[in-house]
Amino acid sequence: MSVRTKTGQTAATGDDYYDGPVAGAGWLFFSGTVLGLAGIMRVIDSIWAFSYKGALPDNLRDGVLGSTLKNYAWLWLLVGVVLLICSFLVLVRSQFARWVGIIGGAIGTISAVAWLPYYPVWSLVYIAMGVGVIYGLSMYGGREPV
Repeated sequence: MSVRTKTGQTAATGDDYYDGPVAGAGWLFFSGTVLGLAGIMRVIDSIWAFSYKGALPDNLRDGVLGSTLKNYAWLWLLVGVVLLICSFLVLVRSQFARWVGIIGGAIGTISAVAWLPYYPVWSLVYIAMGVGVIYGLSMYGGREPV
C-alpha cells in the first residue's frame, strides 16, 4: 500500500522494487484501522448483549428496538461485520468501502456527541478519530491517477 508503480525487478534476486510512496497511504491505513477496531468493538458489544442475563435498565424498556437486548445485539453484530468488511476493503482501496467508511465515521462522530456530558475526554477522542477517518477517506480514498 505504500508504493505507487512497479518499475522492474532486480537482476540478482528477482524481487520487485518500487519508485515512490502513495499519497495519503498513512491516512488510508489509519482509516482502515479505526474502522476495523470499531467493528471489533461492536462485535464484542453484541457478544456481551447476547450473553447478558441480568435485568434491563428502566430506560431501555420500550426502546426503539424493543425491550430485549437480543434485538440490539443483532444490530451491533450487523454493524460490526459491516465495519470489519469495510476496513478490509478500505485497505485494498475499494471505492464502495470509501463511502461506507465515510458514513460510518460520520455516524460514529455524531453519536459520540451525545456522550459529551458523561464522558468528555473519550467523546472528544472518538470525535477526533471519526473526523480523521472522514478526512482520510474523503481526501485520499479516491482512485489513484493513472
